Amino acid sequence: MSTSLSKIEKRTAYTLLLPAVFLVFAIILFPIFANVWISFKEVGLKDIRIPEPRAKKIVKNIQDSNFELKIIYKLRNSSLIQDIREVRFSDKLPKNIEPVNLDKRCKFKSQKIKCFFGNWEAGYRENFEIFVKDVNNNAINNNDIKSYNPDLNGKSNNILLTTDFTLKNFKKVFMNNNFFELLMTTFYFTFFGTLGAILLGIFAAQLVNQKFYGRTFMRSILLFPYVGPVVALAYTWTLLLDPNSGTINSLLVNYGVIEKPINLLGQKYLIINILGFELKLRLALTTVIFFEIWRYFPLAFLFILARLQAIPKDLYEAADVDGAGPFRKFFYITLPQITAILSILFMIRFIWNFNKFEDIFLLTGGASGTLTLPISVYQQGFAISNIGMGSAVSIVIVLLLIIFMIIYFKLIGKKANEI
Repeated sequence: MSTSLSKIEKRTAYTLLLPAVFLVFAIILFPIFANVWISFKEVGLKDIRIPEPRAKKIVKNIQDSNFELKIIYKLRNSSLIQDIREVRFSDKLPKNIEPVNLDKRCKFKSQKIKCFFGNWEAGYRENFEIFVKDVNNNAINNNDIKSYNPDLNGKSNNILLTTDFTLKNFKKVFMNNNFFELLMTTFYFTFFGTLGAILLGIFAAQLVNQKFYGRTFMRSILLFPYVGPVVALAYTWTLLLDPNSGTINSLLVNYGVIEKPINLLGQKYLIINILGFELKLRLALTTVIFFEIWRYFPLAFLFILARLQAIPKDLYEAADVDGAGPFRKFFYITLPQITAILSILFMIRFIWNFNKFEDIFLLTGGASGTLTLPISVYQQGFAISNIGMGSAVSIVIVLLLIIFMIIYFKLIGKKANEI
C-alpha cells in the first residue's frame, strides 16, 4: 500500500513540475538552442521567411474588341536564394467567361483555371497572360474579373530547419582582421569599467557608513545613477560632453584647462604630453568607461555598505587602542572583511559589462574605437542582416565568459565561500 502511495506521490510531483520545466525550456533553453543552431548556418534576415510563389493580377482591354480581355499575372518567387517546387496556380472566372487559347500548362474546368508551373528557381519571374471572352458575346466587366484573387502554392525548404551546417561564420569571426582589436576593446572596457565601479563603490560606502547629518538623504542620492533610465542618462551625458554646446567643454576652455573643445565621445585618440613623454589615450572609450563607472557604482556601494555594517565594532575599537590610523584600519580590518563580497561583485560586474550593449550604443553607437563584441552582434545581425554571423559572435562571447568563469572559480572563487 505504501509503495503504491509513493508512486502516486511521485507521479503527482512530476506532473506539478511539468509546467515549470516547460516554461524554463520555452523561455531560457529554447532561445539558447536556437542561437547555437543558427550560428552554424549562413543565414540572413531575408532568409528567415519561407519562399512562396506570388502573383499580381492585372486586367487590360484589347483594342478594337469589346468582347475580349487580357489578364496578366505577374508571377514571381519571393526568394532570391531558394527554389520553390511543384508550383500550382488557380483562378476563378465569372459565369459565362472562358479563356481563349489557354496555355498548355493549364486546364479550364468549372469556371476555374488550374495550372501546374513545375519548379521555380530563386528569383524566378514571369508575366503569364490569359485571354478571355464572354460565351454570349456580351461586354465583360473588368471588375468582375478583378473580384477573384489567384491562388498559388508550392513546396520549399525552411533554411532554418535543414541540417546543413557550416563553420564559415566562426571562420569569418576569428579570421576578421579587426577581431583581436575588438576583443581587446571589450576586455579593456569590461575590466576598467568593473574595477572603477567597485573602487568608487568602496569609497562611497566608506563615506556614508560614517554618522553625519543627512546621511539617509545622501545614500538615496547615490542610488540615482543606477535607478535612472539609461536612455535619459546617456542623453544627458551626450549633451554635457558635446564639443560645441556642452557644459564640460565650456568650463574647461573658460578655466584654461584646454585650448579648444574636445569631442570626448567622437574622438578615438588623445595625445597627452607628460614629462616629455607622449601618452596615447583612447578618449571615446575612456569616456564611455567613466559613464559605466558612474552609472553602476551604486550597485557595488549597496553590497559593500551592507557588509561594512556587519563588521563588529570591537575590531575598530581595539585598533584605536593600539593607535592604528584610518589607512591601517582599512587595510587590516575593513579590506579583509569585504574581500569575499568584492570577489563576487567583480564576477557579476565583469559578466554584465562583457555583455553590455545599451550604454555604448546610446553614447557612441560603437564608433570612435568603442566597438565591442555585443555591439558587433547587433551590427552583424541587424545592421547588415547577417543573423548567422551575429549568432556566431554571441556564441564566442559565451565561450569567453565560460573561460573567465573557470579561471575565476579556480583562482578567486574559493574566497566567495567565506560569506
